[in-house]
Amino acid sequence: MNDKKVPPYLFIIIGGTGDLARRKLLPAICRLWEKNLSEFYLIGSGSGRKHDDETYRDFVARSLEEEGVDISHIDSLDWLYYQSVGTGSLEEFKAFADRVQQLEKNLNLTGNRVFYLAVPPSVFPNTIKNIGEVGLNKSGGETKLVVEKPFGRDLQSAQELNRLVHKYFDESQVYRIDHYLGKETVQNLLAFRFSNAMFESLWSRDRIERVEITVAETLGLEHRAGYYDKVGALRDMIQNHLTQLMTLVAMEVPTAIEADAVRYEKVKVLRAVSPISSSDVVLGQYTRGAVEGREVIGYCEEEGINCSDSHTETYAAVRLNISNWRWQGVPFLLRTGKRMFKEATEIAITFRRPPVSIFKQFSIKDIQPNRLVITLQPDEGFDLYFKVKEPGESYKLSTQSLHFEYSEIFGRLPDAYETLLLDILKGDQTLFVRADEVEASWELYTPLLSNHQDVYKYASGTWGPIEAERLLDGEKWCTV
Repeated sequence: MNDKKVPPYLFIIIGGTGDLARRKLLPAICRLWEKNLSEFYLIGSGSGRKHDDETYRDFVARSLEEEGVDISHIDSLDWLYYQSVGTGSLEEFKAFADRVQQLEKNLNLTGNRVFYLAVPPSVFPNTIKNIGEVGLNKSGGETKLVVEKPFGRDLQSAQELNRLVHKYFDESQVYRIDHYLGKETVQNLLAFRFSNAMFESLWSRDRIERVEITVAETLGLEHRAGYYDKVGALRDMIQNHLTQLMTLVAMEVPTAIEADAVRYEKVKVLRAVSPISSSDVVLGQYTRGAVEGREVIGYCEEEGINCSDSHTETYAAVRLNISNWRWQGVPFLLRTGKRMFKEATEIAITFRRPPVSIFKQFSIKDIQPNRLVITLQPDEGFDLYFKVKEPGESYKLSTQSLHFEYSEIFGRLPDAYETLLLDILKGDQTLFVRADEVEASWELYTPLLSNHQDVYKYASGTWGPIEAERLLDGEKWCTV
């Protein structure tokens, strides 16, 4: 989010042959390489696949082709290297450190390094410890550590992981990544709020009735049963993605659009959220149904799931109440689910209705509220819904919208990972989660993890269990 010149870097992906690297990181890195924004080189590492530099370059080329990335105009992939870390032992990391230092010497690099942990969360502690113990966290330049979510499983594990990270890295070196914050619309939310006085003046309990944040997926487990069945929707999505979006909607005006100022305001929001009771939460699990015209199986029928002892939620809806001057009494409703009606990530702001209807003589008893819908995917943009009179002698009101879509004006938007990786290289932490922020978020949700709440069934291809409607006190969820 700044124009700081990018110095040369050695980019190190621990887990460089995994699914995240193949689908997201390598395409994003390739696009950054094409833009020639920096002189950087990449080392991939892995344990399951045996590679050398040449076979890894072939692997990357095939992966990019499978992801639809055109590399025909790239002369060479000789900026890619590979070094195995085997089982992840300290001895293997010592050999890894020797390779890193030798490459930096051969390439005349100054010691700027980015370590990206594209590995399962269970491997985070050992990997961080080994990086520190072999001295890779110290160099003649800047060293940065990038950690994917989930950052911990609850408050205690997040605190323990933070202590381990801070044993070897200063907080200024740590980038806890949430790819939702790399979406162009999310970044523009700050500009939308704070550069348009007409909206900021409406952004409070006086004018807003409720806020709904939805992340709906049509996919099921997609061969992730081993991971997902131990995690569930609360940990996988609510605690991080949706809560991050909530803080950006609810935060006060920062002193500047820079890392410390923005993250300070986000933490203030988290600390103002009232304790969440079990009545503020509805959990669900998908059953057989039809998604986008295709018949799909239920969660209990997925490969690797034993439903005799699994009560994992694939849907979660949570009502948050922010006890501060701006938002007291305005419910923030977060919901996410798998196998839902359609793929959508939206923030819906519902404004208060007119206090009195002056159209009763025309049999118009209730005027539906204005809504601002911010769409993050599939088509990033904004829609403002309002009432107009239909043409003709009779008095009828119709809902119309002012529409803005980024791709229609600006063309292709950068992928979220592309944006975030460039910010990492530039040293801009604005879109990344600080240690106290992740702990404040876990402090909210950890009590819910041991509540053993009912998990309601919902048919695939719907908007989730009907029980979630009680969180809106008789209103309907926004499903624009």
